[in-house]
Amino acid sequence: MSLEKTVTKDKIEIVGEFKTVQVRTKTAIAEDGVEISASYHRHAIVAGQDYANESVEVQSICGIVHTSEVIAARQAAQPSE
Repeated sequence: MSLEKTVTKDKIEIVGEFKTVQVRTKTAIAEDGVEISASYHRHAIVAGQDYANESVEVQSICGIVHTSEVIAARQAAQPSE
């Protein structure tokens, strides 16, 4: 019996007016090459948020959709304190 754990970013979505990037990570456990278990974790990256610790693929997407205009629009839409 051989167990293997695989962690992948299996879904990356761009949603909403301010181009929030949602990243879903799948953790799969396989026994002898057959997946026997999987779990998912999702996190979001909003325009203006630091994404330096994300994968190169996610960084590229954020760099494209989180333009200075989108960041400014999101900041302007936030309630002032």
